[in-house]
Amino acid sequence: MAAPASASGDTCRSDRQRYGSGMSRIVAARAVLPEHVYSQEQITGVLADALLGDEPAAVVRRELMRRLHTAAEVRTRHLALPLDRYRDLGGFGAANDVWIDVGRRLGSDAVAAALAAAGLVPSDVDLIVTTSVTGLAVPSLDARIAHRLGLRDDVKRMPLFGLGCVAGAAGIARIHDYLQGRPDDVAVLLSVELCSLTFQRGDTSTANLVGSGLFGDGAAAVVVLGERRAAAAGHDHAPRVRATRSRLYPDSERVMGWDIGETGFQLVLAATVPDIVDTYLKGDVETFLAAHGLAVSDVDTWIAHPGGPKVIEAIVRTLGLKPDALDVTRRSLASVGNLSSSSVLHVLQETLATRDPVAASRPAVMLAMGPGFCSELVLLDW
Repeated sequence: MAAPASASGDTCRSDRQRYGSGMSRIVAARAVLPEHVYSQEQITGVLADALLGDEPAAVVRRELMRRLHTAAEVRTRHLALPLDRYRDLGGFGAANDVWIDVGRRLGSDAVAAALAAAGLVPSDVDLIVTTSVTGLAVPSLDARIAHRLGLRDDVKRMPLFGLGCVAGAAGIARIHDYLQGRPDDVAVLLSVELCSLTFQRGDTSTANLVGSGLFGDGAAAVVVLGERRAAAAGHDHAPRVRATRSRLYPDSERVMGWDIGETGFQLVLAATVPDIVDTYLKGDVETFLAAHGLAVSDVDTWIAHPGGPKVIEAIVRTLGLKPDALDVTRRSLASVGNLSSSSVLHVLQETLATRDPVAASRPAVMLAMGPGFCSELVLLDW
């Protein structure tokens, strides 16, 4: 796999040329989890029975599944359904019905909580962006919660599908793009990911065994204000989105994603994800930061998606970060698992809750990677 081209005049254009003059501010983030929570050991036992059975020939695969689940470094996960319901859940249609029902409830709760934290009401929202890669609905999830929440009937809706884990960061980036042209507007990003509902009982592949030990369920919402709206509301110390960058890598379509068939979403997950991080991420981050007069050492905080232990280690290694730089990310992985697009927003919420926005004035970078294979970088400052 070839390394990316070096920075050129196109990639080093000024902020005004690439991003416009406006900045948006992240004023609230709220994460929501389903009420059904289990230890990793409980989940491993039930899913091993459902997937592999107790025949003598399954002993080796059961041991492999146990090792993979242990290596995921996930202690607990929240699930859309009680654990014993997964044995007899049925096919794709039944799972998708659960996704709509539970997703509507979690999504409504997340948006309501984020708006309340921002001192806003649902009728203030001008744009809602929703993202998920674990279920399908037409009309989309945002339409199904709009009246329940009390959103205006002229609210702009932008559902995103197919971005997977990268969509938490990409959603904030695309909202930032919108708000540069609408500096008086209020936008909300909603992520709902119920990964457990995609579990494939007929698939004994290593990818499915890994996924069954890594992914959990959850939702999150983020409120972002345009520059003038944020100033008028007194959010002078809220983190400001300064710039964004998207990267799509060649020859990597089969690194991560879904094969979608009669049984629903079958996981595609290659072991080469850490290798792609090693190959590309350092150059991408350095070029991105250099365009704004910064270096990696200038970044105070890293808000990273918890792709898995090896991916986290690859990020720390390739960027030369301090060992504790991604501790919030590691804690999120251990406590709830990988929540696809919701995960980086959970990390964002904890970061906002624990970082002093006045004293800690150095920049922050939000980063996530996902199907494509791709990455999204968001530069923040306070």
